[in-house]
Amino acid sequence: MIKHKIKSLPSLEKIRAGLKRKNKTVVFTNGCFDLLHYGHTRYLEQAKTKGDILIVAVNSDKSVKKLKGPSRPILSQTERTGLIASLESVDYVVIFDTLTPDSLIKRLKPDILVKGADWKKKNIIGAKFIKTQGGKVLRIKLVGKYSSTQLIQKIVKNNTKA
Repeated sequence: MIKHKIKSLPSLEKIRAGLKRKNKTVVFTNGCFDLLHYGHTRYLEQAKTKGDILIVAVNSDKSVKKLKGPSRPILSQTERTGLIASLESVDYVVIFDTLTPDSLIKRLKPDILVKGADWKKKNIIGAKFIKTQGGKVLRIKLVGKYSSTQLIQKIVKNNTKA
């Protein structure tokens, strides 16, 4: 059931073209989503409310290692995309192998680009492009202080006490 949500970029480009013809508002966000937690699910639920279709780009294992270090990701890209695709709020998931989703944003041309409020608008990758296309860039307030890194640290700390 969730497999139909996980798409290659060329496949997603065709879907995006069809959505544009139907005047559907496409929202795009991205992230590593290593160890899915409550903060992630609330963030994606909020992102979905900004349009009709939510596309989530997930960093590949290779790009997570470059961004987070050699001990990451904890979950493989297959596991992470499967978890993200299983969420009701998410319509499509695509994996990207680069450090930033810039090329995906330029190819998919979403109507709305969403990131967490922890990102300064000027630092959001693809923001300038989206604005030149007449789209919007939105920041969503984060729920609590959830992070995969903090969750991993808590697990390690609790297991070293045992």
